[in-house]
Amino acid sequence: MNIGQAARASGISAKMIRYYEGIGLIGPASRSDAGYRIYTEHDLHTLRFVRRARDLGFSVEQMHELLALWRDRSRASADVKRIALAHVDELERKAQALREMADTLKHLARHCHGDARPDCPILESLGNPGNETPPCH
Repeated sequence: MNIGQAARASGISAKMIRYYEGIGLIGPASRSDAGYRIYTEHDLHTLRFVRRARDLGFSVEQMHELLALWRDRSRASADVKRIALAHVDELERKAQALREMADTLKHLARHCHGDARPDCPILESLGNPGNETPPCH
């Protein structure tokens, strides 16, 4: 199959497939006599693996590690688990940071009258980060 077909079948855009190939995340595709990329079912399986890893938020570096472990039939599952749990910790830190941002914005919005006046504690807070709840006049 060509790159467009592989893109549709894997859910990864042709541009990203070329990028992943360029950085060595996936191996180079075979080429036709005319120089077009040709993808096999094995290539498609790898692309779907990458897509699922990306959907779970793994970084390119982590995907490199996971792909190497996936291909290594003598791997220790403990190595895979270590990567997954480290990623979970990272996701939980990011989720906590997002919750804190949402709480701050909700707090600021509660202190804004939301009327026709120009005074806005949200904008004041963005301009003066040390004071999260300036009074709404």
